[in-house]
Amino acid sequence: MKNTIPFSPATDKLKIGLTGGIGSGKSLVSDIFQQQHDITVIDADLLAREVVMPGQPALEKIAGHFGDAILQTDGFLDRRTLRDIIFTAPAAKEWLEQLLHPLINQRAAAQLEIVESPYAIFTSPLLLEGTQTRLVNRVLVIDAPEAMQIARASLRDGSTGEKIQRIMATQLSREERLAQADDIIHNHGTLTDLQQQVAQLHEFYVSLVQEQF
Repeated sequence: MKNTIPFSPATDKLKIGLTGGIGSGKSLVSDIFQQQHDITVIDADLLAREVVMPGQPALEKIAGHFGDAILQTDGFLDRRTLRDIIFTAPAAKEWLEQLLHPLINQRAAAQLEIVESPYAIFTSPLLLEGTQTRLVNRVLVIDAPEAMQIARASLRDGSTGEKIQRIMATQLSREERLAQADDIIHNHGTLTDLQQQVAQLHEFYVSLVQEQF
């Protein structure tokens, strides 16, 4: 169950947690908020890359746990190899999350506090699967039919539909995500329709910031 933090427009920065399954369109929606409405977006995937850069303690621990084969010749993390491991070994996935999530959350929390746009977007595929909802006031779910998710992710990643389905099986179900949403964007239509939904939510979020109690 989500555990978002309460929001008071008089004292708080409004923080929106954005999530969705693989191929749902999280990045596209985040880009629309950022580029068309000038809203700061903090991306958990980018933070995850930062905490495993060469020289970071987390990368040393990962190499120690999985072996040096997890590293590329240039010393960077071989993310594809690691992804293949964790999606077939639940214990490995749990170990990695326990290592990285506190580091990611710490960076996200710090960045969310210094955002200057009317509100902030924190986008994370795992927003609802751990403690990240404690960083935000509302949950925005990007939703799409599962067949559409598979088609988009396969086209984007060059992966087979079977592999995408295995990844989806490790994530929350569509129904579970929707049950925890405060707001929903349905990404199964045109780009224009998607932009209109974002624009409507943008106006709503700005109105929440401007409310006086």
